[in-house]
Amino acid sequence: MLYAISGTDAADSLNKRKLARTAHLDRVAALRDAGRLVLAGPYPAIDSTEPGESGYTGSLIVAEFPSLNEATAWASADPYMVAGVWGEVTAKPFIQVAP
Repeated sequence: MLYAISGTDAADSLNKRKLARTAHLDRVAALRDAGRLVLAGPYPAIDSTEPGESGYTGSLIVAEFPSLNEATAWASADPYMVAGVWGEVTAKPFIQVAP
């Protein structure tokens, strides 16, 4: 089943995000390489594809997992969570209607 993982950035976490980004993207790429990733990306803090020092407010990942428990465990172990980029992360079942 698909799950939507939404991480909300902690205050003043942009530098932590920059440091943990490569490890985070490697984990997301592993989902992609396994054919389990639907989409992933950050929420910019401003209306721009390049928010610069304004940073981000969080991230969204939609991917396939065997269960909600496994999606939650994956999210909790993400480098952004471990490094304190995300102050909170949730995983919810997701039904893709389109495309």
